Amino acid sequence: MKIICIGLNYRKHALEMGWPVPEEPVVFMKPDSSIIKNNKPFFLPDFSANIHYEVEVVIKISKLGKGISARFASRYYDEVTLGIDITARDIQSRLAAAGKPWEISKCFDGSAPLGTFIPVSSVADMSDLGFRLEINNKVVQESNTSDMIFGFNEIIEYVSTFFTLKTGDLIFTGTPQGVGRLNRNDNLVAYLGDKPLLDFQIK
Repeated sequence: MKIICIGLNYRKHALEMGWPVPEEPVVFMKPDSSIIKNNKPFFLPDFSANIHYEVEVVIKISKLGKGISARFASRYYDEVTLGIDITARDIQSRLAAAGKPWEISKCFDGSAPLGTFIPVSSVADMSDLGFRLEINNKVVQESNTSDMIFGFNEIIEYVSTFFTLKTGDLIFTGTPQGVGRLNRNDNLVAYLGDKPLLDFQIK
């Protein structure tokens, strides 16, 4: 199973990070050891002093595909949820400033808490899907998939140019503005529409 992630896929997030809006999808990958399931807690690591949350819509690939055209891409995923791309921002900033790869800032163990998947068929319109993240009952991120720079089908077309997509692969599709620091004892609840799909603690 692959975990494919799309960076800077919301304009306001790119602006808040001080990075240019991308002209093509920004792709990186996480290992399967980054996944946390069943609302288990995330433990703050010792190697970073600035761990950030980034809520994202996540789709699950439902069948094998390579070189998939955007017009057929909707046939290749049938489940959706929310996940958190947990980021060691201090490490990312240091490595990016030096022009070095920054995978270790996003790909460490536990850096991808994953919510409960629901059928895409239960969603009225994937291109107009509201979602939000609350921390300690306060909304910290809120957006809509209509604000994505690259939509689900465009992402699948792009990444399948380089990677064969297999059943069970996950695609994190980018985070909106409002990212920020996590602290011990924070409670994170992520909503897709009005459905809470992810609810976990920071330890």
